[in-house]
Amino acid sequence: MTACAAAAVLLTGCGGAKPKPEPADGSKGPAASASAPSAPAKAGGATHEVTLEVGGTGTTAVMYNGIGSGFGQQTLPWSKSGTAELTAAEQKVGYLVSVIPGTINGADGTLQQAPCVIKVDGKKVAESDGVTTAKGCSYTIK
Repeated sequence: MTACAAAAVLLTGCGGAKPKPEPADGSKGPAASASAPSAPAKAGGATHEVTLEVGGTGTTAVMYNGIGSGFGQQTLPWSKSGTAELTAAEQKVGYLVSVIPGTINGADGTLQQAPCVIKVDGKKVAESDGVTTAKGCSYTIK
């Protein structure tokens, strides 16, 4: 009995989806296409080339956000480049990109945060030497 009920639920679904109403002019609307984009286009958007860099030697953990996001052990020096596509709203309030490196052995043998740099459209916009500014790098693109 339970298996039959579970099969019935799977076959019928949750019932939350409602068909979209047809346009008032009676047309069926645009035909579905296999090449249609899976996400809506960002109206009024702007694109920026972003490069995140972490310096040093050896390996350390790197966390980044803004051109995708990730966290993992990386071989140094490390860099990641990509395109940030800002919506009109993000252009007004800003779009945060950041990279936070882990620790490396400094020249004097002590642990220090690995240095980092953020470049937007080829221009250096944030930098940390890992010693005097040990908060990683972040920048808000507008």
